[in-house]
Amino acid sequence: MSTAETITLPAPTVDWRPAARDKWGCEFKAFQRLLPQLLESHRGKYVVIHAGRVVATGEDDLALALRFFAEYGNVPIHIGLVADEPEPVTRVPHYREWSASGGSPATS
Repeated sequence: MSTAETITLPAPTVDWRPAARDKWGCEFKAFQRLLPQLLESHRGKYVVIHAGRVVATGEDDLALALRFFAEYGNVPIHIGLVADEPEPVTRVPHYREWSASGGSPATS
């Protein structure tokens, strides 16, 4: 092969879909992916999605969350209502109070 020859390589395959940047985003995407199956089996109920699968179901989302966190600890999850119409997506951010001194702020 001479140095004057041009080699044409195939174009790379690029996935342009945005990647989920956090665990909650992954769990929400899993809920959306599972929704058609869940509509057949859990319509009208809340489900907890953890590690990409349903780990708990119930009628009351708050009681369901408390039960889940008591068993698994404080980890990001998605709790969604299985319904034809999507409910508004809300996310309760986890935060810690911070002080400039590096310690916990004084409580009043």
